[in-house]
Order: sequence, then structure tokens, then C-alpha cells
Amino acid sequence: MFRHSIRTLLVGLCTLSAASQAAPALALATSAEPHQATHAAARALRPQTLADLTTTMQGEGFAHAAYSLYGTQADREAHPAVGRLFRDTARTELNEHLHQAATLAGVVGTNAANLRQAINGETYEHQVMYRRFADQARRDGDLNAAELFTEIAADEGRHRDAFRAALAVVTTGHGTIPAPPKADVVSVPAGLPKVKAARTKANLDTAMHGEGLAYAKYMLFAARAKQTGNLALARLWEGTAGVELHEHFAGEAVLAGLVRTTRENLRKAVAGERNEATTLYPGFAKRATAAGDPVAARYFRDTAADEARHATAFQQALDRTR
Repeated sequence: MFRHSIRTLLVGLCTLSAASQAAPALALATSAEPHQATHAAARALRPQTLADLTTTMQGEGFAHAAYSLYGTQADREAHPAVGRLFRDTARTELNEHLHQAATLAGVVGTNAANLRQAINGETYEHQVMYRRFADQARRDGDLNAAELFTEIAADEGRHRDAFRAALAVVTTGHGTIPAPPKADVVSVPAGLPKVKAARTKANLDTAMHGEGLAYAKYMLFAARAKQTGNLALARLWEGTAGVELHEHFAGEAVLAGLVRTTRENLRKAVAGERNEATTLYPGFAKRATAAGDPVAARYFRDTAADEARHATAFQQALDRTR
């Protein structure tokens, strides 16, 4: 994954009323109210540690989405082994690193709490973030980005409305959970950025990190809904997650020129993983240790070691790829 800015709408990740363990297959613990103990641990973490966990989740969500696209590009170039490497690493970033951070931060709560969190995030994106990004892109002459940001803002408004309706059903026991949306899947070929302004490029980066994390969170929320027997709500979460990843993230990736040749993608992956292994996560671990958060510090150290192994694997693949 790569270093990035913290997305404003996600500052509330750690203020939920409950949380739970996330396992590699997006399953959640099934013992009685396991989320209460996890949430108590999250409350005990220092604010800086929680902020570093939020940054971690954004980066790991972005890495999962980006590496998945890099794997597809490797397949196009007839590098199947590299494609498998990117996809395997993407799964690790999502199912281990991000989920472990989400558990420490206390992200997943009750169905009602999860819906309220999503409503707040979608409202911010609909009313503030994407409208501002669209206005800035329009002023900077990036009209294609302005159009995409405007379309996504409208989508997020529809997501908010669906989650509001679902919350009413969950809290009252009456009504029907809305049907899940269907993603208009966007193909992401290799190519240069299709925007020119530095501000638009930065906004695309912020948006992609947010969409990548939204996908991961909504899939965790879906797992919680399934655990409670609310399959209609789980389908709503999964459908919305698909839109965030396969339509929003992908559309932004096209404009950002995220995917390049496989060799270029490998170089970016090596640089990003090395930065995490040697600088980002060791720094987070040091801060967590100083703050008295030893469990989080151990998580950051273990993740740094994983990223070092990823960097080595990507470098070896780059050396073999011509």
C-alpha cells in the first residue's frame, strides 16, 4: 500500500458503540457479544494510536483495490505468476492487515451502529466532499473529473437514503430493507492520468483511499448482518460495497492513471511496501509503544514485517519480468 492523506469523513471510525473480530474470510466472532470486549479495548487506545490505525486501514484498503487491478493488468500482459502475486497480496492486505486494524480500532458494531456510521459518511461525501471536488475540478479545467465527482456525489446520496430506510427497519422492526444497488463495473486499462491539475490528482487519491476503505467496511458490516440473521441487510451492504469498489474506485483509477505496465506497477508496489516496512509502520509502532498501547505496537511491528516480505516478493517478480 501507499502513504496517503487521512479522509475527513472517516474520523469517526473509532467512536462506534461496539466492535468485533474480523477473520480472513470476512467472518466475525460468534460468541455472545464479543464486540463489547473489543470495543472496550478500542476505547482504551490513545487518540494518536487510533488515528494511526485509521491511516493504516485507508492504506490497506487502497492497496487491496490497487493490487487487484494490477493483477488484472499482469494477466493482460501474459504474466500469470505476477497476477497471482498481486491478488494474493491484495487478499492479505484486506483480510489480515485491514481486518486486524479494524478489530483494534473497534470499527464494527451493531447493525444499527454500522448503519449510522455509514449514513454519516455517505452524507459527508454527498453533501460536501464530492461536490467540493467537482467544483475544484471544474475550476481547474478537469471537466471529466468534475463530471465523475458529480455522478458519485449523487450515488452517495442514494446510498445514504437506502441506509436511512434500512435503519428505520432495523430499529422499528417494520418495513422492508431496500434492494441492493448494482455496480456499473468500470474496466481499468493501463494508461496515463486523464487529469492535469495537481489538486484534481490529490482529490482523486483521497477519493480512492476512501472508496477502498468503504468497500472493506461494508463487507465487514455485511458479515455482522449475516451473523445476526439479517440477510436482506447483508445484501444491501454487499451491493453497496460493490459499487464503491468496482464503479467508484475504478472510475477514479482510470482518471488518475493508477494502472500502468506491469513493470511500472511492480516498481510502485516495491517502493510502497518498503516505505511501510521501514518508515510508516515502525513509526506507528514507536508512537504506540510510547503511548502505552503495546497490542497496537505489536500489530504495527508484525505488519511492517509482512510488508518487508511483500517488498521482497515484488522485487523478485520485477527482476524476473521483462
